[in-house]
Amino acid sequence: MELNVVSHPLVDHKLTLLRNKETSQPVFRKLVEELVTLLAYEATRGVRINDIEIETPVTATTGVKLQQPAPLVVPILRAGLGMLDGWLRLMPTAEVGFLGMIRDEETLEPMTYAERLPHDLSGRQCYVLDPMLATGGSLGGAIQFLVDRGADDITAICLLAAPEGIEKLQGLLEGLEVPCTLVVAAIDERLNERGFIVPGLGDAGDRLYGLAH
Repeated sequence: MELNVVSHPLVDHKLTLLRNKETSQPVFRKLVEELVTLLAYEATRGVRINDIEIETPVTATTGVKLQQPAPLVVPILRAGLGMLDGWLRLMPTAEVGFLGMIRDEETLEPMTYAERLPHDLSGRQCYVLDPMLATGGSLGGAIQFLVDRGADDITAICLLAAPEGIEKLQGLLEGLEVPCTLVVAAIDERLNERGFIVPGLGDAGDRLYGLAH
């Protein structure tokens, strides 16, 4: 797995505002959208393209267009939905699938509770959106799900990651022949006893959408 920690003053600025517990919910949502657009710019450096011949007002020239089939962006429910608009701002032609992952409280293994994805992802580049890489189980399960359907190139985009989550994800992906990349705005210190990233920014889903009861 390739790891890309995006280093940019605007990324650091917006992430600082996200961390602040005084940041209101509407501002938090807007900041997530803006930050994801910045991360998406870095995450799509390897997006597949084809040459295309075009006519400018002056002469003929060669340009590029995104390869078909279109890239597939997959937000992990529910918090990943808050990242979708920021992604589509940069790549509006991407197709969108949805994946709901939850941890089985008995086996502690990730399980899929909802999905809306093509059954055959052969030849597809996939971009997975999940705000927080904490324990790594859900994101690892989501990537495995996409690989099982034939995806042959996967990039995961997270706002924050814990070292424990990165290590767990690397272990889960070990042996996969599909290239995988993780793009994050920052790697934080650790997980606390409740599984929250420290210093983190709290529960991303709750800060985006309010408490789920």
